Amino acid sequence: MENKSSTKHRVVIAGGTGFLGLNLANHLTERGHDVVLISRNAPHQPGPWLHAKWNGRSVGDWAAHLEGAAALVNLAGRTVDCIKTPGNCDEILRSRVDSVQALGKALRDIKNPPPVWLQMATAHIYGDPPDAICDEQSSFGSGLAPDVGAAWEEAYKEHVPAGMRQVILRTSFVLGKSGGAFPKMKMLARLGLGGRVSHGRQGISWIHEQDMNRLMTRAINEQEMQGVYVATAPSPVSQADFMRVLRRAIRMPVGLPSAGWMVRLGAHYLLRTDPELVLYGRYCVSKRLEKEGFEFHFPGIEEAIKDLCTN
Repeated sequence: MENKSSTKHRVVIAGGTGFLGLNLANHLTERGHDVVLISRNAPHQPGPWLHAKWNGRSVGDWAAHLEGAAALVNLAGRTVDCIKTPGNCDEILRSRVDSVQALGKALRDIKNPPPVWLQMATAHIYGDPPDAICDEQSSFGSGLAPDVGAAWEEAYKEHVPAGMRQVILRTSFVLGKSGGAFPKMKMLARLGLGGRVSHGRQGISWIHEQDMNRLMTRAINEQEMQGVYVATAPSPVSQADFMRVLRRAIRMPVGLPSAGWMVRLGAHYLLRTDPELVLYGRYCVSKRLEKEGFEFHFPGIEEAIKDLCTN
């Protein structure tokens, strides 16, 4: 483990070496914060942060970085971009619940825990309602993703120490230039494969990476922000409309449609991922962010995709 940073502006990001974590780390360091990334593996890119290793299940030397820190952000959890074998499904759940438990224990064992714990969650908790517009008060769905999402939030509520400000972000599809699923979607669109998937009406709730960073920074800094929020832009779109906007942005006139059975075969045997990630969807909005006056830099899908497709 490397030397501890100063405590005044230190933000500790658990599970911080993935796409969202490194994006946030860059955003925070540019604004004067010290950042400590906690993860199983070292970051794949250098940066002005410290790194501490953990196993995501038990308290270790990494916990010393929490002492006196300004905030804890927990993004830890195995990627859902995989085939849903029984082993992978178990790891998707355990990686989320176990990391929350380890962080909760570490916080209870130190004298000066950070005043706020920002917890990643998922908009998949609402399932796949075909027509409903989901917000913070909507009912949960059923199936693996909603069950994992509910267990993740319950573990957080159980293990967060009393007195800490609590913020849960039920996160939608984060659109980014260099990570997540968007670069793959852009590549498929450039190959002429960016058409309607199945009926194309499945919802895509999304948020631009810059707005995601701004939202997480707001959650860290603003005392009034607490409780559950849906981290999504105010204008969800259908899958067919999303791909139409993407094709227009990259000037690709052709987008071959894909039947559901084609997606299931291709996802399993070629991409080695879960076909439900594109076959199912949901339309989400955040009534709380609207009420509290959060201003999105990219409220509409056209300007968001145009920005991400500009070199």
